[in-house]
Amino acid sequence: MVRPMTAAEIRERFLRFFERNGHTVVPSSSLIPKDDPTLLFTNAGMVQFKDVFTGKEKVPYRRATTAQKCMRAGGKHNDLENVGKTARHHTFFEMLGNFSFGDYFKREAIGYAWTFLTEELGLPRERLWATIYKDDDEAFALWQEVAGLPPERIIRLGEKDNFWAMGDTGPCGPCSELVYDRGEEYRCGESCAIGVCDCDRWLEVWNLVFMQFNRDESGRLTPLPRPSIDTGMGLERIASVLQGVSSNFDTDLFRPLIGAVEDMTGREYDPGEAGFPFRVIADHARACTFLVADGVLPSNEGRGHVLRRILRRAVRFGRILGLREPFLHRLVDTVAEVMGGAYPEVRQRAEYVRQVIRAEEERFFRTLDQGMVILADVIQRTKERGDGVISGEDAFILYDTYGFPLDLTEDAAAEAGLRVDREGFERAMAVQRQRARAARDVEEGWDPASPLARALADEPPTEFLGYDRLEDEGTVRLLVRGEEPVDRAGAGSEVGVILDRTPFYAERGGQVGDTGWLEGASARVRVRDTQPLPGGRILHLGRVEEGTVAVGDRLRARVDAERRAAIMRNHTATHLLHAALKRVLGDHVNQAGSLVAPDRLRFDFTHFQALSPEQLRAVEDEVNRVILAGVPVRWYWTSLQEALEAGAIALFGEKYGEEVRVVQIGDYSLELCGGTHVGNSSEVGLFKLTAEGGVAAGVRRVEAVTGWTTLQYVRSREEVLERMAGRLRAAVDDLPRRVEELLAAQREAERELRRLRGRLARQAAAELLERAPEVAGVKVVAGELPVDDGETLREAADFIRQKAGAAAVLLGARAGDRALLVAALSDEAMRRGLHAGRLVSEVARRVGGGGGGRPDLAEAGGRQPERLAEALAYGRERWIEALGGSTVDARGSGS
Repeated sequence: MVRPMTAAEIRERFLRFFERNGHTVVPSSSLIPKDDPTLLFTNAGMVQFKDVFTGKEKVPYRRATTAQKCMRAGGKHNDLENVGKTARHHTFFEMLGNFSFGDYFKREAIGYAWTFLTEELGLPRERLWATIYKDDDEAFALWQEVAGLPPERIIRLGEKDNFWAMGDTGPCGPCSELVYDRGEEYRCGESCAIGVCDCDRWLEVWNLVFMQFNRDESGRLTPLPRPSIDTGMGLERIASVLQGVSSNFDTDLFRPLIGAVEDMTGREYDPGEAGFPFRVIADHARACTFLVADGVLPSNEGRGHVLRRILRRAVRFGRILGLREPFLHRLVDTVAEVMGGAYPEVRQRAEYVRQVIRAEEERFFRTLDQGMVILADVIQRTKERGDGVISGEDAFILYDTYGFPLDLTEDAAAEAGLRVDREGFERAMAVQRQRARAARDVEEGWDPASPLARALADEPPTEFLGYDRLEDEGTVRLLVRGEEPVDRAGAGSEVGVILDRTPFYAERGGQVGDTGWLEGASARVRVRDTQPLPGGRILHLGRVEEGTVAVGDRLRARVDAERRAAIMRNHTATHLLHAALKRVLGDHVNQAGSLVAPDRLRFDFTHFQALSPEQLRAVEDEVNRVILAGVPVRWYWTSLQEALEAGAIALFGEKYGEEVRVVQIGDYSLELCGGTHVGNSSEVGLFKLTAEGGVAAGVRRVEAVTGWTTLQYVRSREEVLERMAGRLRAAVDDLPRRVEELLAAQREAERELRRLRGRLARQAAAELLERAPEVAGVKVVAGELPVDDGETLREAADFIRQKAGAAAVLLGARAGDRALLVAALSDEAMRRGLHAGRLVSEVARRVGGGGGGRPDLAEAGGRQPERLAEALAYGRERWIEALGGSTVDARGSGS
């Protein structure tokens, strides 16, 4: 080859090779798995095809190929701690794969893999080896027959290495890996061999999984009627081979990022141990960029917690390289430049991704500053305790509550001559993980082994009729009480009903489920909710009000028409709102959640600051302009590709089939949507925003009302204004002037009150000064003042300091259930070695709090005001001792 093949060329060649061989090129799915609560992230190419392999989902092709973005960080698939230490481990990576759903099997899979590597990529045949499952004689024969591999280069390994399973039960089968021999120069020793050592000589580049068995609860394997193929080849690994480098981090996927870090730090990258921080930052910049682009936001739980950990880990390693300000967000453009051709969402969302990452970086820098103050207190308490060990519980609280990394706690502890109880920390971490697992188990809800799931196994999907009618007949296919299927249910029973067809909309896509009635010859069921079940079934939840309902009955299903009309108004308004927000705020706005209910709509969207009153009005105006224009609302079914090419908005992380429903509102809005809508924008009625606020980092929320609810909202506001006008004895139009007059009077009264309080505080401070002892020419003034705010306390401390000349001042006050403290020193007192910040921190601990500040002025607070007198006495004695005086001699005066 004249030049090494780029990663982009390898990716493209792979997809085109399999496309030529009858495979459908399927776009990468999101890093957030759809409808799979067992996975934190998409961690392999087969994840998006899991339901296809198990037969739950039908697709219009039997061969597929993908370049899939993957993440292995968090959960049992977690490479985080190894990133940067080895040449191969990553959090984010790309998996190239080809798949057969009951079409071809081992012979073709082996042939495709061998042909692509040796002919398309030009790898030398003599460098390639294969591993197979120890009992897979078929694969052993095929590698010789199809690829011409000699028997000695086909290695049999056990179940741990070469047998794949989707779970404890279900589809499984042997696998075979293609291994590239990088040469004798990489030999680790005399026993260097595949399956014996784990050195860098033997590079596993492609795994072929032969799904040919089903494993039952007893462990028995039975052949599948239609064996399938799932393969995966890491792009980063094969790029390292073709580019002739010894580490993935030296490929063109990472070198631009490492170069950017070199530019930021002014340091040169070392491919050895010294380059560890560079590699971590390069890997984590990719992971953070793709996670945020796919809709993950930093948080304290789930996927957001993993993102936060990865981002903060990168920041920590940046500090090692001397980066003391936010920097990771500056790498987003580099990631977009390298990866944006294959994954255009990274380029399209780059500005938004930068904002999210920068905000989290800034938050973490503040956390580090806050954590250092709390850690100082923990170190002080540990020293006072005298055992030399920071408890695992304290270290975990710093980590879990304040986001303070364990390694920084350990570094600070070592500097103070202490150590951290790491075992105790791990125990606390294990307890937290157990709580998280329990919460996830509850959240997942649907148990595929439940009686209901078994009863549904052979049930076809429910036919939904509700797009164009609100009433129709259906046959009862299944009745459920609790989790148990039943044959019949009598009056008073809470019941779930599955019909063969229904106009009732099941809750999904943010739209709530319909309510209404199911009525038959001898029964009447009041439906209070409608929920979706796996496989497209629709469950009507309600109460049998009359008679008895039984499986096989014909029921007339009637949706509550007035409620549905209100929901439809709000759903169409939600689409208009989404489009208006993009127009007013920018294209970075994307839906992050929604609720479409009969009484209101709620819309969460990506944006980085609160909307101004002018922006809110502009959004309202945009939506109402389209409503008043009376624009037709139409919907139609089309292919996903055609919808996206037409500019339809698709929600990130949502899984769509080959055929999708598009909702179009004139030329203003085009979205993929399965919900119900009005026929013309004018049916929405007046649109009014009612609330705006933040719900997470980088996510804002607005609420709004439409139609009759808007009228009710306006009337309620009118009633409030009329009540206020009555109380203030003013006309509604005069309320602003009257309120301003009252506020001006209140401000003047508050100013007068502050003046009086300040005068009283100064009088009390003067009395303290008069009684204060003088030690080595410095007045030591300590006592409590009858004030309840920090500002007045500070002013009193300044008053004493100025009046006394040379003074050490420690004042306290009570503000409700809080104790307030201020320490102030004159220049002369500081020259004697006193430090206001250090003393006030010690005193604050005695009132259950903390704080600190400058050498000349510091403030603190605490939660135990009842110990204020004791704390002030302690501080007074510490200063007298520091000035060389005797606390016994000085006790005759003071507070």
